[in-house]
Amino acid sequence: QKDDSQRLLESFSADDKQHTSMKSKEEPYTSEEEMVLEESESPLNSNITAFALKAKVIYPINQKFRPLADGSSNPSLHENPKQAILPNQVVETSLSGSLGSLSQGDKEDCSSSTTIHSTTSDDRFQARAFLKVASFPEVLTCESFDVKLCLCSLTLKDLMLLDTELRKEKHVMFIQVFKIYITDFHRKKKITDGLLKKILLNQENDFEELQKQLDSRLQNTEMSGAHNSDFQTVEDLERREREYSEHVIDNMEAFWKQADKAQQDFLDQSKCSSAKATKIMMDLTEKMIAVESLLSESQDLKAMDIQERLFTWELMVKMIDSLKSSIPEECKGRLNTVSNILDHLTVKNNLSVRQKEELLTDLHKAFWEQLAHYSNECVQQSKDLILKRLECREKRKEEFKRRQEAEEERLLSKTFLTEDVHDFLKAYHELIEKHWQAQWNLEEEDDCESTEAVADLYKELYAKASHALAELVTELFLQTLPVVTNLSVRECELLKEEWQENLVPQLEKWKNLCQRRWKLFQEQLLQEKELWITEYALSAVMQKHLSEKQEKIIQGVVSRLGCLSDESVSYILQKHHLLLCSVLRRFTFRRAGMAALARMRLSRKKSSLQELREQHALQKGSSLCQDEDQWQLQKAVESHIREEEEKLEEETQETNLEFHQQLVTEIQEALQFLQQHMEQVIGQTLLQHARGEAEKRGSDDGQDFKERLVESAVESVYGTSNNINRLVQNYYQQLGKITEGYEGKKLQHLKSLQAERNERIRLKNKENELALKEKHTKGLLNVSSTVHQRIVLQQNKILAQFELQQQIRLESLKQKLLGLHCLGTELENQLREAEQGFVSELAVLTRVPLPVKKKSSKRSKPAGGKANSKRQAFQSPQPAEKDGSDENIQEPHGITSGLCREMSQSSHEGETEPRKNSKMLKKKGSR
Repeated sequence: QKDDSQRLLESFSADDKQHTSMKSKEEPYTSEEEMVLEESESPLNSNITAFALKAKVIYPINQKFRPLADGSSNPSLHENPKQAILPNQVVETSLSGSLGSLSQGDKEDCSSSTTIHSTTSDDRFQARAFLKVASFPEVLTCESFDVKLCLCSLTLKDLMLLDTELRKEKHVMFIQVFKIYITDFHRKKKITDGLLKKILLNQENDFEELQKQLDSRLQNTEMSGAHNSDFQTVEDLERREREYSEHVIDNMEAFWKQADKAQQDFLDQSKCSSAKATKIMMDLTEKMIAVESLLSESQDLKAMDIQERLFTWELMVKMIDSLKSSIPEECKGRLNTVSNILDHLTVKNNLSVRQKEELLTDLHKAFWEQLAHYSNECVQQSKDLILKRLECREKRKEEFKRRQEAEEERLLSKTFLTEDVHDFLKAYHELIEKHWQAQWNLEEEDDCESTEAVADLYKELYAKASHALAELVTELFLQTLPVVTNLSVRECELLKEEWQENLVPQLEKWKNLCQRRWKLFQEQLLQEKELWITEYALSAVMQKHLSEKQEKIIQGVVSRLGCLSDESVSYILQKHHLLLCSVLRRFTFRRAGMAALARMRLSRKKSSLQELREQHALQKGSSLCQDEDQWQLQKAVESHIREEEEKLEEETQETNLEFHQQLVTEIQEALQFLQQHMEQVIGQTLLQHARGEAEKRGSDDGQDFKERLVESAVESVYGTSNNINRLVQNYYQQLGKITEGYEGKKLQHLKSLQAERNERIRLKNKENELALKEKHTKGLLNVSSTVHQRIVLQQNKILAQFELQQQIRLESLKQKLLGLHCLGTELENQLREAEQGFVSELAVLTRVPLPVKKKSSKRSKPAGGKANSKRQAFQSPQPAEKDGSDENIQEPHGITSGLCREMSQSSHEGETEPRKNSKMLKKKGSR
């Protein structure tokens, strides 16, 4: 009889849960799995559970087949006893279902979801839709199963908003800094008013077009795949985050290209010198590096605030969820106390079994109907309250936004000089930080107030439920029992007092149970915080490693150029550092988003495992003295928890590896953009360097002397055909000997370098093979050596060989370049000496005086003496002659060869048309 009454009590509790769950079935994208995860939260009688698990007791149910979440049907427990829940099974139900609740109501509610975890169920979870929320107060009215997913989606939204704000701040800062430099040029009368307005207008239009393109792409991403605007899935979020990252990276590339184009157009139109242009570009790059530093620091702090707010949200949601679950659980305990008193009357034969069941039926029906009514009212009041508060929040945010835009416009309208750029950056950044903090405080304050308001509603619901139950119990004891039984009114009053006395230890026990659950939840939250801190530290280490590697690469590239000035090298390194900071800052956001997506993927299994741990800890703490059956049951549960922990750890590693590989792929694509952009920057720098060198050479006065020499040679009567032909032939012979000697030395140098490189590779490979073989042998002999360690050794061996060959190759290239540079310098000196000798002999032949050197008169004497001995000029040039050739004749030998051809031609034709030949020789000589 006691078992029947207990089962009846539990069936009424289940009927109330079914009444609540039927309402949720009307909402879209819900299933029986969602309802089951909320329903089975009642504490279990450990004795009944242990007995049922050992004896495999199967209670009958009324329905033969029950639908599953995937549309199939599950045979009744009469026909399929294997559906009974064992402690080593991994089930999809909540806490009580996992440990084997065998009450009629629980089994009727949970029978459709007692399937074992599988890949199919995980895939269904990935595609399961949950409510799309825009702010935290909306989460307070969500289903408990969706809370984790909703909170993580809000975190992703906050990260996206932060990224948008920082990107906008960077664009505004660049535009203003660029505007300050343009205005400074205009103030110094270097550009006109029309050109200033044109540059600013073009720049503004170009950046607005970039922002429109990004907004259009993001809107398309938001709309694609959205079958229902009110719901979303984890798959939708992963796709959206991936596409969002791609669009933002494309926008970042377009922004820096547009920024470089704007700078180059401005410098070209302002017609400033190459040195001035380099200085301006270095200044702009330095200012943008300062901007990236400010944004990076702000981003790290705000990202940590967003993560901390997520933990605060979870605490608030847990508090509301505890209030929700405490009302039916505590009322169920009160009804259990009434049932025990009626059982006692039945044992004394004061009440029949039928009368007791009728009384309990009426009591449960009346109470659960009232509780359902109060609960519906509370839920509706909560939704109305949240809706009103959200409307007020939007109004306050709009008011904040108008004031902030006005303050920002006043700051941007001020005039700043180039010396005040750092002051402007600091002032603007502090203003944006103040606006963000004000918005943040507004949202946090509203979140806390909304949570307190909803908590007050559920406290009021608890008071109503307790009062309604007390009235029903008073009516039962003081009005119904005296009529049904032979007990007096006084005896019935004593029964009511007994019921109230028995409630005290029950309520105290329930209070302690809630406190232990809260403590376990705080411990779990602390573990998640520590895990997040570890992930953040790993992300910082990865960033540092990537940054150092990229800096090392660009420094190696610049060091191999060798011909650039210190200012140009500094500009290239600064530009690379700026772009690298921008790329790394973007992927800090991406990594944080991936961490949130990974939490969403694993939230289902983590929740199930946490429920198992919580129930096990509560049962272990509630029963100090355990018999053999209870001890065996706890051992089975502990074994099951360990299995689930191992599965969760394995799935966590697989998920993290998948996201890590995706992140590495995206970083490689972004670094490819960085490499291409830096190639263009280096190419432009080399081009400017070449133009500067050409300007320096063009400023020499050797060309004037050569033109006069050509004109004098054509008009001179001393230069006969035979003399000039002999002079040209000797010069060409000298050039042939010099070129032949250069080719021979070059071939010999390359052969020696190749032989030296092969020898070094052979020796280094032999040394490394011996060292790695020794390490490999030690690893194989070590008993504790694993397959993974041997794979790592093999990887290290391959990497060492690759790095060795790369190092030897780079050293060989350096030696090759150094040798070729020396040979080229020697060749250039010899050609200049030969050219100087030819010019000197031609000047002596045509009676044209050589120009006097400006620095020292002593250097002109050997040059004049060259005419006396042509062989001496060709074979043994003096150092002074070399210096003199550098002073006076800076043209390459190709021009002199053209001069020789024209001189020979003019000698054959005679002197009939000297002026005509002179013009032709001037033209060709100048070319």
